[in-house]
Amino acid sequence: MTAIDLSKIDFAKGNGLIPAVVQDADTLQVLTLAYMDEAALRETLDSGQATFFSRSRGGRWRKGETSGDFLNVVSVTPDCDGDAVVVKVRPVGNACHLNRISCFSEEDAPGLGRIGRLERTIHVRAQADPNDSWTARLMAQGPKRAAQKVGEEGVETALAGAAGDNAELASEAADLIYHLLVLLHARDMVFQDVLDVLTRRAEPAEDQG
Repeated sequence: MTAIDLSKIDFAKGNGLIPAVVQDADTLQVLTLAYMDEAALRETLDSGQATFFSRSRGGRWRKGETSGDFLNVVSVTPDCDGDAVVVKVRPVGNACHLNRISCFSEEDAPGLGRIGRLERTIHVRAQADPNDSWTARLMAQGPKRAAQKVGEEGVETALAGAAGDNAELASEAADLIYHLLVLLHARDMVFQDVLDVLTRRAEPAEDQG
């Protein structure tokens, strides 16, 4: 976790507290909004688990102390004014006290966040018994087999796009994306590596004149 300069965090503006937006590091779904005083932020950075200040209880609390639903911290990033932070986490269990993934929605990893959730699922299933999991069985056969499946699914997607209906195309495209993510995992890569390439390609070309 990258260190931050606590002297640049403006706790005074909020009477000793700053808002902390908690976000899933993989799906980017906003999980909850909480508050931190300086002690809670220090403990978060030192322990690697999200720790907050409860305004109702009037004291510090570490998420998961009673529920077991911990928030393992990946990064803490202050905003431009230094009076709020974004805390990216990998949750163990639910973030919401109502036993939901997010305090803001009952939906799990909406939109493109589904890619991150699927990557996490693939990581778990890859360690399962190959007799019980297609993902584990595919991983056990190595990257070449996963690459072969990507090729097969790519052809099926193309055929569906040329002659199938929308439902068939969506289904085949889903199979293609799943097997692509398995291939990336087999090569110790993540979808973010692909997005990084797309980001670089989207940057304006340098002036050649």
